[in-house]
Amino acid sequence: MAATGINPGASEADRYNIGCVTSPIRKLVMAETIRVGAVNYLNTKPLIERLCTFAPSIEISLDLPGRLADQLAAGEIDVGLIPVIEYFRGANYSVVPDVAIASRGPVLSVTLFSRVPWGEIGSVALDEGSRTSAALTQILLRTRYGANPVFEPLLIDAPADTIATDAVLLIGDRAMRACLPGFRFAYDLGQEWTDWTGLPFVYAVWAVRYGVDLGAARHAFRRAKEAGLANAGVIAQREAAVLGLDPGYCRRYLTNIIHYDFGPREAAGLQRYYTLAADLGLAPAGVNLVRYHRPDLVESH
Repeated sequence: MAATGINPGASEADRYNIGCVTSPIRKLVMAETIRVGAVNYLNTKPLIERLCTFAPSIEISLDLPGRLADQLAAGEIDVGLIPVIEYFRGANYSVVPDVAIASRGPVLSVTLFSRVPWGEIGSVALDEGSRTSAALTQILLRTRYGANPVFEPLLIDAPADTIATDAVLLIGDRAMRACLPGFRFAYDLGQEWTDWTGLPFVYAVWAVRYGVDLGAARHAFRRAKEAGLANAGVIAQREAAVLGLDPGYCRRYLTNIIHYDFGPREAAGLQRYYTLAADLGLAPAGVNLVRYHRPDLVESH
């Protein structure tokens, strides 16, 4: 059975109390435990706030988006809230229905700060935590604006305002707090995408590793989303103090900016993104989006 509370040996992300089972990644767990990995960003909190209430078999660990994708690929977790680009790069995953992290215009938490206009950008530092947004940046620059810049990583703890590149991509809570007055432009990539395509943009989905049987927990992800959104004000008030942001700003972000449904238009936006990414060699061709269904054969943990 999963341990409760915070493991003192866990990472900083793992020590954050989200009100349910939290532990570091472990390679061996009992069969009744479903190992779930999520991101420790404000926009994920409504999805994980009460997840373990609806499925006590779930054990949650927190990490950066890219690392979660690696852990899911390695079989270290069973379900991951992973960047959508990693779904298409992964090995036969399926998607939990009706839940996503998406925008239908501005997103506020994915920003390309630039010293020059889009078409003049020659170098970009990409947030280490980003993979979906890093690919989106390349799509916008190369396909929409015809630029061909050099890309380099921006380490998660590196000060973005001292970077020497023409532009820097920040995501998540770091993007929401950043000002970077030395950069003339602040491009919201959610807005850029919707202005260009007329479609929503999907950033992350719950991906299930092949052979994993969620059992009764398969409905918990949707129920947790509904409960989290019903308590968005409480979450915003609490998280604002942690992030050093205005509570009203955090509430509007959770209720008016981020969208957590995965409907037909979100699916269309995701398909358009995948096609463009595959055209640039950022994802393999021929990958289909598969909704989770209970497998006939359950892989042993």
